[in-house]
Amino acid sequence: MPTVSIPSLMQNLTNGVDKVIVEGQTLREVVDSLEDTYPGFKARLCDGTRIRLNIAVYVDGMISREGMRQPVTEGTEIHFLPALSGGSSSLTQK
Repeated sequence: MPTVSIPSLMQNLTNGVDKVIVEGQTLREVVDSLEDTYPGFKARLCDGTRIRLNIAVYVDGMISREGMRQPVTEGTEIHFLPALSGGSSSLTQK
């Protein structure tokens, strides 16, 4: 079964657990398994039937380009990484 690393911003859904093992042969099945075990997870990850645009999905260290169709196997490691944005630069132009 795949292992999912839970981002710190979503660990409130998993009672602080940072890695979980779930069932699934595709990313869609993994997300559904996460939702079954940790209600609210899918709403944080998905916009309708797709992964939110501001979340990158890494499968075995490579960014997934297949979205919810991405196949996974036993031993696959999945990371959901929220995009970083905002902030300001302390550098000024002269």
